[in-house]
Amino acid sequence: MASPLPLLTLTLILHLPLSAISLSIDSSHAKQTLEAAKSEKSWLLSVRRRIHEYPELGFQEHNTSALIRFQLDEIGVLYEYPVAKTGIVAVIGSGFGPVVAVRSDMDALPLQELTDWDYKSKVDGKMHGCGHDAHTTMLLGAAKLLHQRKDDLKASFLVLGTVRLIFQPAEEGGAGAAHMIEEGALGDAEAIFALHVDFTIPTGTISSKAGPLLAAVCFFKVKIVGKGGHAAAPHTSVDPLLAASFIILALQQLTSREVDPLDSQVLSVTYVKGGTAFNIIPDYAEFGGTLRSLSTEGLQWLQQRFKEVVLGQAASHRCRASVDFLEEEFPPYPATINDEKLHQHVASVGRLMLGAENVRKAGKVMAGEDFAFYQQVIPGVMFNIGIRNEQIGSVYSPHSPHFFLDEDVLPVGAALHTLIAETYLSQHQHTATS
Repeated sequence: MASPLPLLTLTLILHLPLSAISLSIDSSHAKQTLEAAKSEKSWLLSVRRRIHEYPELGFQEHNTSALIRFQLDEIGVLYEYPVAKTGIVAVIGSGFGPVVAVRSDMDALPLQELTDWDYKSKVDGKMHGCGHDAHTTMLLGAAKLLHQRKDDLKASFLVLGTVRLIFQPAEEGGAGAAHMIEEGALGDAEAIFALHVDFTIPTGTISSKAGPLLAAVCFFKVKIVGKGGHAAAPHTSVDPLLAASFIILALQQLTSREVDPLDSQVLSVTYVKGGTAFNIIPDYAEFGGTLRSLSTEGLQWLQQRFKEVVLGQAASHRCRASVDFLEEEFPPYPATINDEKLHQHVASVGRLMLGAENVRKAGKVMAGEDFAFYQQVIPGVMFNIGIRNEQIGSVYSPHSPHFFLDEDVLPVGAALHTLIAETYLSQHQHTATS
């Protein structure tokens, strides 16, 4: 779930006719919404497969943007383009409140796809290995359903309501959400929803939770500079590899001895580099990895102590050290903290549409998501939508070259987006502006 360039935003604004007080939402209406989405399955498959075959990395989603604009033209939705270089803002209706936003991400991964599938990636070294092609397709599906239904909701008169459907670039490390916020993608939205595919729960189920869901994340690179020399005379050198070894071990004590055991934090060193010969002590060594915490404040503390330990340990081994948190290339992500009321809203809609037995409590995960940037501005919730199907091989985790998605999820996600937005507007007419 987390590389940079210009960004793609799609904000779709829909002015929905509702009843004077609220739209009556029951299980029958929810099932009708799901059936309407299923009737569009062949279209959803064609859109998703086209995106999957031609993946684009963060801030490079030009062809994906063009495909979205083409589909909006076909649906009949007006839009402004470009916004934030490659972004799109499509507008239907007046744009008055209440306003709710729904977001998807569009970027792929620098990964070689290893699946055996007719529609696998046609671009070497790039793959939709995190489901963003499906996220984009489901949100386009919601756009189509909402546009179709705006005249079918038999209202006595129009009640103002706006849905903003945001198609976002560069979730995978590029902090695309932060760029879109700067460009005004949220508008006057008072709440935001998003989903992410989940290979651990079956297709046809969702999971959600209030509070911390995903971790605050940053990356780091450390350089330890000593003095090189011949391995036969180590006393004439200052060994940066020895210093790096001690530093890596000392860093593990931060999470085991300085952090409350009930607080979730991760410090992982994932690579070490140094030297090229068997008999030469190198001048320097490097190592890098990631820091994670289920609170943004926890990540900030971990960054501070990480730097202190690295610099102190390096000095004790007569070396110099530098710490780079790579904030230009990979901006730190805040923790994803779900709003309690919006979580309950998602769970309620899920029960109506899928049945109570198919709505589960999500577990915390130490992955990161730039959806958290939106949550720093307005209340938001991200929930998981199941794609696990062992019969077809939809059992691999995101970021695996074998990642495979059960496409039966597409109409489910489109219908959930649609009903979540409709019911939110229905229940928040007090925020409407005359």
